[in-house]
Amino acid sequence: MTAWNSIYSHFDPIAFFVFGIPVHWYGLMYVLALLVALLVAKVFVKIDNYPISNALLDSYFIWVEIGVILGARLGYILFYDPWTSYYLTHPWEIFNPFDREGNFVGIRGMSYHGAVIGFLVASMLFAKVKKVNFWLFMDLVGLSVPLGYVFGRIGNFLNQELVGRETTNGIGIYVEGILRHPSQLYEAFLEGILVFAILYFWRKRARFVGEIGILYGVWYSFMRFVAEFFREPDAQLGFVAFDWLTLGQLLSLLIGGFCLILWLYKRVQTSEENTLRIGNRKNG
Repeated sequence: MTAWNSIYSHFDPIAFFVFGIPVHWYGLMYVLALLVALLVAKVFVKIDNYPISNALLDSYFIWVEIGVILGARLGYILFYDPWTSYYLTHPWEIFNPFDREGNFVGIRGMSYHGAVIGFLVASMLFAKVKKVNFWLFMDLVGLSVPLGYVFGRIGNFLNQELVGRETTNGIGIYVEGILRHPSQLYEAFLEGILVFAILYFWRKRARFVGEIGILYGVWYSFMRFVAEFFREPDAQLGFVAFDWLTLGQLLSLLIGGFCLILWLYKRVQTSEENTLRIGNRKNG
């Protein structure tokens, strides 16, 4: 057994205490993820000349962060939590950071797919209120979110949650005596670094405003679908179909499929508009 295989037995998920309240590494990674996403967005605003001011971007960041937190928590309750009916009848408990004994445990249970829904709702409301191009912001998000997402998954790893399936591979991590894939790190690479690299190099080939944002949905869903084969299914749900399909994979298929169809439709529409524009110039 190497130090890597047994890292959890030597690592404390609590970074430090503030007035007796534990501050977890996961929380610090979550904050870092947000800051990295915002920083990357500001970099691309400059290098790709987005017509978005710093003040407008900061305002958008606040809007979507509220949407993401609400969506992620509500999504977990609706999609994954075994106590859905309890929370729906006791909504004030949804964001209660204390357990039944009054101990501070933080807010546990966040769904990425729920976060996406909350993000989209917040973005659409922002675009309507501020009268800005929704798709322009989706492109910027598609480029800035993946690198921030890396730190979110590292946070899951440090928090010893969303563990992988059993393995005999030497890269595995012992979790309660069972050697498991470090699936959180696989996701950090696949859904974060790799998706960013693909979109970074594709952005100069984009044919319409919103293409990068839509492709983020396609590529994230594909990478999440692959990563789920190494991730332990949620204990309360198990496999939802065919004895191998998880809920995360099912949601990824639905979201990714929708984004792919939307991308193909808009590509064809853009090509037709360009052809018509060229034809009009020749006739003129």
